Amino acid sequence: MKNIIAFAGSNSKDSINKQLATYASGLVENTQITILDLNDFNVPLYSVNVEAESGLPEQAKRLVAAIKNTDGIIISLAEHNGAYTAVFKNLFDWMSRVDPKTFQGKPMLLMATSPGARGGLSVLEIAKDRFPRHEANIKGTFSLPSFYENFTDEKINNPELNALLLKVVKQFEASL
Repeated sequence: MKNIIAFAGSNSKDSINKQLATYASGLVENTQITILDLNDFNVPLYSVNVEAESGLPEQAKRLVAAIKNTDGIIISLAEHNGAYTAVFKNLFDWMSRVDPKTFQGKPMLLMATSPGARGGLSVLEIAKDRFPRHEANIKGTFSLPSFYENFTDEKINNPELNALLLKVVKQFEASL
């Protein structure tokens, strides 16, 4: 059986992106799913000085190890001011110091959502450009606009958007 990890690029306890990542991961058949929470990967603010004085944080090493030991990654990025959240960007910076091939060539389903009509498209575009430079093997992308209107009862309630997600989930699943 294949193993996948899913997480949100957010540390919000009520993260809508974690809800989306959890939902999407549940659509992948015949896999064991581990939902990660960035709150469990607390690292100091990245600095070359901190790295020189203290080395690489164990929590960043632990997340890179989780990626190395999985068959696929589902990530849904929260968007703050059109870019990654500070918590995700900081952890990503540390992870890239642990291993520049951060995503290890693992198949990835890359998503974003937001309360707004663009559904995190700005951060999604940034990640689509940046992640392959860190060995992300992006097999599909999905943006869910207007989260609170299109996601209720722990699922996407808009049939067209749900069908689109199912299509990219199947592409991702086929690559595992």
